[in-house]
Amino acid sequence: MAGKSKKPVVFSALEVANICSVVNQTAINWIRSGYLTAFKTPGGQFRVYPDDLLEFMKKREMRIPEELLAVCAMSRHENKNLLIVDDDRGLNTVIARYMEKKFDNLTIYQAFDGFDAGSQMTEHPIDCLILDLNLPGVDGFDLCRRISTNSRFNNPAIIVVTALEDADIESRISEYKVKLFLKKPLNLVELSEAIGGILYPAD
Repeated sequence: MAGKSKKPVVFSALEVANICSVVNQTAINWIRSGYLTAFKTPGGQFRVYPDDLLEFMKKREMRIPEELLAVCAMSRHENKNLLIVDDDRGLNTVIARYMEKKFDNLTIYQAFDGFDAGSQMTEHPIDCLILDLNLPGVDGFDLCRRISTNSRFNNPAIIVVTALEDADIESRISEYKVKLFLKKPLNLVELSEAIGGILYPAD
């Protein structure tokens, strides 16, 4: 992992309960019932991202504390997380180092197969994903579909990169909310400009 940003904020079930002025078990019940999006730590504890809690409270017309609004604003405008998924370790690292130099407020995670990508996305709220379609063990198209259709992955912007020459690739991934499709070899300047436009549109 590369990057210079601070660790993203997440809330425990107890912290959610305190913010919403309910008992801990009520917050756990919301999560278990699927009303409130959450993920589990390796130790089995629930964790909730600030934006998911904000959306939950807005839908139920609950009073939103100023502190929660501030945390959400900070996470949107300051710290962003990028995940690079490519089994070519050399290229993966080259992209990571380049983006680390280009963006001061970007935390960069690296995954080298589909399983590792899933684990990283469960642990971290990824804002943008660079995804190679030709991955070992997991079909890149299926991984793209899972990421784009499952809200537990934080609905990241997806940039697909591939060396595959299939003529129908773009049409196959068009339904998966892919922001950009790039062919290898990559132009790092073009890639960084795309990431900047996606993550920092006001800059």
